[in-house]
Amino acid sequence: MASTDGPRKSEVPTWPELLQPVLEVRAQGDTLHRKDVFDRAVETAQLSESARNERLNSGGLRYEQRMGWVLSHLSRADLVDRPSRGYYAINDSGRKWMVDHPNGMNYSTARTYFDPFWPVKSMNEPEAVNPRDADEIDPIEKIDQGVEQLTAKVGEDLLNRLRGTHPDFFEEAVVQVLLQMGYGGAEARGRRIGGSGDGGVDGVVDQDPLGLDQIYDQAKRYAEGNSVGREAIQAFVGALHGKGATKGIFITTSTFTSGAKEYAAVVPSRPILIDGVRLVKLMIKYRVGIQVKQTYDVVAVDEDFFE
Repeated sequence: MASTDGPRKSEVPTWPELLQPVLEVRAQGDTLHRKDVFDRAVETAQLSESARNERLNSGGLRYEQRMGWVLSHLSRADLVDRPSRGYYAINDSGRKWMVDHPNGMNYSTARTYFDPFWPVKSMNEPEAVNPRDADEIDPIEKIDQGVEQLTAKVGEDLLNRLRGTHPDFFEEAVVQVLLQMGYGGAEARGRRIGGSGDGGVDGVVDQDPLGLDQIYDQAKRYAEGNSVGREAIQAFVGALHGKGATKGIFITTSTFTSGAKEYAAVVPSRPILIDGVRLVKLMIKYRVGIQVKQTYDVVAVDEDFFE
């Protein structure tokens, strides 16, 4: 079964690996806001550009989430002071920690060191979780990772369902995805036109509110391993030309060959190719064929309440 891209290995160092860079920044003696701590620690840790741009499902930057977890641990262990809300300064205990741990900590030593400062066990790392399997992440990232795993499973289920549907149903589903993405104009105009005499296209949606420009699509319900080749894309481009259209989207439940991708990239009409993996991601994002089963609230202390 084709993968729908579950959780990926992060390039951002784990929070134990970020202890040293964060404290090194603090060791310079300045009292800094947490955002400034993050910015400087990124440079100290020499994070790559891709690591700096990694985001959680919630939209937050992954390195900021992990550095925030570092500051939580350092504060609990009284290795840094908080002279005012959002500001941190290293103290003598923090400087001693750096002398005692010149090479920082790994997950095992960090857990042993910091666990006593989190008396309620359930609020720290669960004992049943294998540290490596959990990627040594904080609770918020565990939730994020769990959501990714569930979403990947839903994506696989969607792809299997789509491959087993009637071609007419699939063609209509594709139109609904495009409409939910915002195409179709103010009145959400779009329709399936597949069937005999369709001229090589399966659906059409308006691109602008007045319908001055239209986008045609072709929807091919192929089994896994049956990739769409260059010839099919050439035929679709010809169909677009026959409609006097300049924009087209070719959507399949399988994949595209390298020849198909190369051709689509150089032909003047440059049709957009959407394979099965990307299709189900769009369906999940725009809530087509799925429903929200359950939601959870993630709570945090209201700092303003204690000011």
